[in-house]
Amino acid sequence: MKQQNKLDRGSITGVLLAGGQSRRMFAGQSAGGDKGLLALAGLPMLGHVIARLRPQVGGMVINANGDPARFASFKLPVAPDTITGHVGPLAGVLAGMVWSAMNRPQATHIATVSTDAPFVPRDLVARLAQVLASNPIALASSGGELQPVIGLWPVSLAGDLEGALKDGVRKVLAWTDRHGTTAVEFPFIQMGGRTIDPFFNANTPDEFEEARALLALAGSNA
Repeated sequence: MKQQNKLDRGSITGVLLAGGQSRRMFAGQSAGGDKGLLALAGLPMLGHVIARLRPQVGGMVINANGDPARFASFKLPVAPDTITGHVGPLAGVLAGMVWSAMNRPQATHIATVSTDAPFVPRDLVARLAQVLASNPIALASSGGELQPVIGLWPVSLAGDLEGALKDGVRKVLAWTDRHGTTAVEFPFIQMGGRTIDPFFNANTPDEFEEARALLALAGSNA
């Protein structure tokens, strides 16, 4: 499928991928947790991601498993994985596609972001949408490395993705390469006098503290 026309906000659903198990953030803690709910500069880390993505899309949904009540303060719907067993990020992409098809039928695409990337670009969706005439899937890249869970995906591929997951496909690129993917390179950004990856993700306690320090240095310019 090729997208010839520019997408508008209403045709895109933002999907906040919070379905992971956060093993590195909560290593040694039997109960685990949600890293996106950790407080970062006065907001949960997920709150920073929402604030950056919200103006770029027509609606949003949180992909998460377990009790959805823990996300109640964000006043967003929560969609669990439709494929059980924690099979990886593609299950979150599928959950977002399925939810969007049922609840926002006007949306032709979903934009996925990870909930541990508090500096996700404010022009992410617009830049990804610009390349859809070449291939149906656009993935973000920085420093020459793909960000396989940050991208723009057509909802029409939900059935194919579901079949692939049921067939045992787990790696994102193993599935996206079947359909055609364009990488969109995003430049590194300046924050608090430092040059950082716009997709810096806080996967560990040390990385989380680094994100906290960066936000403190950047202040209102973050």
